Amino acid sequence: MAAKPIYRVVFHQQGEVWELYAREIFQSDLWGFIEVEEFVFEDASRLVVDPSADKLRLTFEGVIRSYLPLNAIVRIDEVEREGTPRAVKSDGRVAEFPRPFSPPSAPKR
Repeated sequence: MAAKPIYRVVFHQQGEVWELYAREIFQSDLWGFIEVEEFVFEDASRLVVDPSADKLRLTFEGVIRSYLPLNAIVRIDEVEREGTPRAVKSDGRVAEFPRPFSPPSAPKR
């Protein structure tokens, strides 16, 4: 049996661009959101720890599932193995796609 795929998810979060790794990603029942589960982080017992990766690991510690709005997602890639999660300041090179967020209208009867 093949191992579960690993996905790299890049998204905007409060003026930063976050890059996380997860094993499960799917469209949510909540309209306009993507569900991300089973976050993958490197071993925290390493001697050298990246502060950015440590910030993300602590932020998502104990989180079972995260709902990310579609308009915050920059890209999702399926990768061969996990990398180092990171959070970097958004320097204006990547912008969110502005669009109105309105749920679909109910059918008329």
